[in-house]
Amino acid sequence: MKPVKLRDAHEEFKKYLKSNNRSNSTVIAYGKDIDQLISFLEELQRNQVHEVTKEDIEAFLAKMSNEGYTPKSISRKINSTRTFYRFLKINEYVTDDPSLLVAHPKYQLAPPRILTPTEYRALRDAARNDPRMYAIIELLLQTGIRIGELANLRISDVKKDSLHIASFEKHEERVVPLNKRAQEALSNYMKVRPNVSEDHLFVTKSGKPFLIRNIRTAVERYFRLAEIKGAKVNDLRHTFVAHHLKHGVSLVVLSKVLGHKRLSTTERYLQYVGDIGKTKEGTPLTEL
Repeated sequence: MKPVKLRDAHEEFKKYLKSNNRSNSTVIAYGKDIDQLISFLEELQRNQVHEVTKEDIEAFLAKMSNEGYTPKSISRKINSTRTFYRFLKINEYVTDDPSLLVAHPKYQLAPPRILTPTEYRALRDAARNDPRMYAIIELLLQTGIRIGELANLRISDVKKDSLHIASFEKHEERVVPLNKRAQEALSNYMKVRPNVSEDHLFVTKSGKPFLIRNIRTAVERYFRLAEIKGAKVNDLRHTFVAHHLKHGVSLVVLSKVLGHKRLSTTERYLQYVGDIGKTKEGTPLTEL
């Protein structure tokens, strides 16, 4: 075991995450979680990683709970801590992992927010005069791709009737069909897209890539304009799944289109969707 200070280990941990191609959002989230943990441990006068005990970590989580963090947020902090300790063990900074002795709090996942046809039509109408945002909303709604995958799209990824989705945050690359609505929305956007050398499909007025956080903010603005309550960007993906399950598209087909690693991830939507259509071999994807 090699002695190392907590703060030094934290800096090395962030470099480790970046070298393993973790997304910027993951590096930032894990970095903040571990920074919170270390700040608390320093209050306990723990400076070396090998000094930390299971009781210290539990005391930190109890403090988070008292400060109003939800069980889901606390569970995420446990995951961050366990990732940190895996890094420490790989580098032989510790021999034991006290985080494995800490139990996750129990919590129930909230059901996915599924937009009604009236809601997503209102969202579409709200963005109709903004070709870029209209195309973004249609792509998210008609293909079910993730917001990070959308932000990462290049012009060359757009084919006549499909999208090439490059590997992103450990999700494998895949091809997603483009229906007529999505094709028309993209075609109208390309007519007004700034004529710049940047190859990202969606760009700002100045020609720079349209970043995830800005896309999220813009979509949520249109939710407000359409007077849709309690909806987030990822709910367009939930809506895509629910729509196709209701229309009898097979779980296997949907799972592949969505890029789910496990079929069980797609199956969990079944409990939230009523009046499931009878699944038929070869049932095609439809427009929303």
